[in-house]
Amino acid sequence: MKLPRITILATLLLTAPAAAQLQITPPATTPSPAAEKQKPKAPPPAKKKEAAPAPKPSASPKPAASPKPALPATVIPAPPTDTPGVDLVFGAYQRGQYKTAFELATARAATGDPKAMTMLGELYSNAMGIRRDYAKALEWYKRASDAGDREAMFALAMLRISGRGGPVDKGEAVKLMASAAKLGEPKAAYNLALLYLDGQTLPQDVKRSAELLRQAADAGLPEAQYALATFYKEGTGVPKDPERAVRLLQAASLADNVDAEVEYAIAMFNGTGTLKNQPAAVALLRKASRQGSAIAQNRLAWVLINGMGASADKIEGFKWHLVAKTAGKGDPELDKQLSDLPAEERSKAEAAAKKWLGTK
Repeated sequence: MKLPRITILATLLLTAPAAAQLQITPPATTPSPAAEKQKPKAPPPAKKKEAAPAPKPSASPKPAASPKPALPATVIPAPPTDTPGVDLVFGAYQRGQYKTAFELATARAATGDPKAMTMLGELYSNAMGIRRDYAKALEWYKRASDAGDREAMFALAMLRISGRGGPVDKGEAVKLMASAAKLGEPKAAYNLALLYLDGQTLPQDVKRSAELLRQAADAGLPEAQYALATFYKEGTGVPKDPERAVRLLQAASLADNVDAEVEYAIAMFNGTGTLKNQPAAVALLRKASRQGSAIAQNRLAWVLINGMGASADKIEGFKWHLVAKTAGKGDPELDKQLSDLPAEERSKAEAAAKKWLGTK
């Protein structure tokens, strides 16, 4: 018996959160301002999004619905250097001293430092150490963007496309994303890929979408790795390549992308594009289930109830079924099996589910 895989929709929805949360990974060493302008930045893990529902394992699975990769709007400005090896703005920001970061960045922005301007845009946009002001955020992003800062270009594009700080301007947003992508900003490349795939703001071009996803995936963006994996799995814009798809799923999974964890687990369980390893697949399904994936919870329920790749544990299995059901991932067949369960075991499963959900 195989676990059904998940596929990606051809049409993706472009959204932007009300406020982007800055996520920074400190550099091993702090380069000079001139070197900083040329150095590519590694992106942080993108926000995880719940995978779309898929059918239970069966000999003839029904077509599965498809997940929509999340569109991250996080910007990672690499702050400028005060003295060799010391980055006061960056350090203050990481310690949560946003007012101090704001004061230091303001002083540096006065000298024309684009990274400091980008930091000010982030602080204003996310209400960190100062009241949220999209108009001022847009102003600082614009100044940094004009100075060639790729992170500012992407952040400004997100404001333009969402209409925060000014009128919606999708045309300018696309130009800004394209410029940022050319400068190596992976999130800009990823979002531009979604626009080419969606075919509304830009003419649909799956090959160009695949190229941009590859650029972002090579830079280590988990969301892009997951999306590109679906392209290789289905042969969308690229030759079908199950093995390459699995390698991308593995990379995204290692970065804690929940959708990728579920897909990678299914690939290992079925031996699709990789060696079959059901115990490892079940372990990964457990991890994704604990992270809140209702799809993983549904599949884990099936493998535990039926003893597929793991010792049968009906109480634990039905617990996960009930948990998944609260997220809208119900399963009539498992409901029937639960009703046939002895009352004592059913009560234990229900109690375990309530404990997990915090309703007990």
